Amino acid sequence: MSANRVIDCRGLSCPQPVVMFTQAVARDASDLDVLVDNPASVENVSRSARKKGYKVEAVDAPDQGVGVVRLEMRR
Repeated sequence: MSANRVIDCRGLSCPQPVVMFTQAVARDASDLDVLVDNPASVENVSRSARKKGYKVEAVDAPDQGVGVVRLEMRR
């Protein structure tokens, strides 16, 4: 199940995906999904989200591109 808000971080390396996630949460702390395409971003964004109280599920998202992971973040 996808959230209404999706942050597209494909092609970006850390720390940019973490910064984009943090800015999005500062504007609105509701559920969201983050698309990433490298293992470091999966780990770093997930860690940041858990610290902010989100439950995180990493789901392969081949419909978004090869190697893309959808981080589903729910409160």
